[in-house]
Amino acid sequence: MAGARAAAATASAGSSASSGNPPPQEPGLGELLEEFSRTQYRAKDGSGTGGSKVERIEKRCLELFGRDYCFSVIPNTNGDICGHYPRHIVFLEYESSEKEKDTFESTVQVSKLQDLIHRSKMARCRGRFVCPVILFKGKHICRSATLAGWGELYGRSGYNYFFSGGADDAWADAEDVTEEDCALRSGDAHLFDKVRGYDIKLLRYLSVKYICDLMVENKKVKFGMNVTSSEKVDKAQRYADFTLLSIPYPGCEFFKEYKDRDYMAEGLIFNWKQDYVDAPLSIPDFLTHSLNIDWSQYQCWDLVQQTQNYLKLLLSLVNSDDDSGLLVHCISGWDRTPLFISLLRLSLWADGLIHTSLKPAEILYLTVAYDWFLFGHMLVDRLSKGEEIFFFCFNFLKHITSEEFSALKTQRRKSLPARDGGFTLEDICMLRRKDRGSTTSLGSDFSLVMESSPGATGSFTYEAVELVPAGAPTQTAWLAALSDRETRLQEVRSAFLAAYSSTVGLRAVAPSPSGAIGGLLEQFARGVGLRGISSNAL
Repeated sequence: MAGARAAAATASAGSSASSGNPPPQEPGLGELLEEFSRTQYRAKDGSGTGGSKVERIEKRCLELFGRDYCFSVIPNTNGDICGHYPRHIVFLEYESSEKEKDTFESTVQVSKLQDLIHRSKMARCRGRFVCPVILFKGKHICRSATLAGWGELYGRSGYNYFFSGGADDAWADAEDVTEEDCALRSGDAHLFDKVRGYDIKLLRYLSVKYICDLMVENKKVKFGMNVTSSEKVDKAQRYADFTLLSIPYPGCEFFKEYKDRDYMAEGLIFNWKQDYVDAPLSIPDFLTHSLNIDWSQYQCWDLVQQTQNYLKLLLSLVNSDDDSGLLVHCISGWDRTPLFISLLRLSLWADGLIHTSLKPAEILYLTVAYDWFLFGHMLVDRLSKGEEIFFFCFNFLKHITSEEFSALKTQRRKSLPARDGGFTLEDICMLRRKDRGSTTSLGSDFSLVMESSPGATGSFTYEAVELVPAGAPTQTAWLAALSDRETRLQEVRSAFLAAYSSTVGLRAVAPSPSGAIGGLLEQFARGVGLRGISSNAL
């Protein structure tokens, strides 16, 4: 236990690099991580063993959503709709102030939406239907599993048995099969037309236009049977009216390599030549022009660059001028999907564009609890196998602090008035990485521009702002917002590392035969960036 405290202290020390103080903790975060690392959430177990803890987690999520939004709740009592979705599914309707909450009038017919969900859920693997989870500029950012394949026709229990390799999961989901489900399956010839038709109705109800598929397969095959499908290989072209993006991303198994490399994602490249990998990257050309990314090189990217580029793509979609929503999914929708949903939520929050009243510790609690725990991520199983995709998500925040991931950048460029020639600080920032180098490297040209400022270590300072021509208050405010973005994401990451190391960290590492706990903790601390680097990198 002393070792666990030491790891937590190390994380807290790292968090003080930018602020001088340890990051404030959400009171229930430790309890949340303890419960998360103990068992997988299931809606039907909410009132059983550990039910009081789960109820506190659910209540806290509703409180945090309610700070900035008016919302309706789609009841999923006892997992009636989906066994591993929240019991209280939040449908965000619009941003609101405290005064507006008193006069809230819902624009949603919950019973009608619930009926549509019930009818559409069989179209998706494990019944994990299209569910809105983030509201940005009036658009719904949604998550789900991929489309169900013929494996579903043999019953949800048999399907889950094959899909999970015979885990207890199969028996748990057997109770999800209703008489209506069986009736649907009886008409095999028209099954796909019917259930996928309802799925499409739900997507249109949510104004979803973009569907981003993270699968590295066209169809998931288990024991020679196609147990799942995807929109991109729907033979009847039912999803032709949507903009489909195939952005293959490694599954949770790959993240064991991340852990085995001392939590170093740099230089870790997925093996795209494996037999089961048959889904190429496919993005419509009109969506890629503004990103300045060579997508043909995606198989050469390491895990950091791949995650960064995919996040840039998703941010460009949700920040576009149209009113179209976005769906992100992988196979089951509980590993890669929450990774990108969580990164989207945190990135937009760091820009001050969503959840504007939440502090770093509060947004961390919300995304861990809602995006990961209550949507069924199997942390216990993943930790036992060393597949630390959950940890990767929050440790990765150090790689998205710069302005190139800011949604404010695009908004500002659209509204920026014409100006005289000459460079501003933004012009320098907008130079490609290879042209300007790193903001923190002493060997880069850009660092030389900044180094005359006493406190400049990759942050925008007073002297740097002075490079902007006089009479440009909006530019100064923009620069301040970008600096604030970096600070906020650093605080979230530091708070996570401190809480994780004191609750889950030791369990993520296999016991050492020699009992060298100190060495394991040192390896953990070094891998996550708490040792062997300067405080500025934290």
